[in-house]
Amino acid sequence: MLDRLWKLLRDLSPSTVSKFEVRGIPVVVDNSRPDIRTPDVVARLERCLSLIEKYVPHHFRHLARDFNFIVVQRFACRGAYFHEQRACLVELTFTVNPDFSDAEVAATILHEAMHARLHALGFPLEMEDRARQERFCRRAEIEFGTLVPGGEKVVARAQWSAALEDEEVAPVIDPQLAARRIAEADRAALRNRG
Repeated sequence: MLDRLWKLLRDLSPSTVSKFEVRGIPVVVDNSRPDIRTPDVVARLERCLSLIEKYVPHHFRHLARDFNFIVVQRFACRGAYFHEQRACLVELTFTVNPDFSDAEVAATILHEAMHARLHALGFPLEMEDRARQERFCRRAEIEFGTLVPGGEKVVARAQWSAALEDEEVAPVIDPQLAARRIAEADRAALRNRG
């Protein structure tokens, strides 16, 4: 399964896709941004997974079962769980953005692991149940944030999000609008770089 996915990703964008293993978890990095160094992405993932392993080891022990792999690429939000592939997505620019701590990136991975666990337990993926599932995932973030050094932002964001109305805690993303915004942000980043 992973070899087929790797071949598909490599065929789609052979110059931007790299495959790694980080703390025993397969990682695919689709780095479409020349201003981002792939080794920086992998180093950040290493630090984040290490935090999960150290501060919530009971969750870390499940990660290899939760995910077939982690993929890092441009996306419309910080993270996502793709149940068909059993894949955790972590957004490329978020992963390396120094404005976000290792704990914040790790909390995103942990959040998506909770979605994976719920899916494996047979919870429905329909949107009418998403708010309850989002709050479950936020509780894991709060647990992690209270234990990890510098986790105050993790706790604050998770508590804020969990308190939102159901429609706001699990919003529906318009994929076309998201793709346009990502393309605009990438063009602006490349213009500012040169």
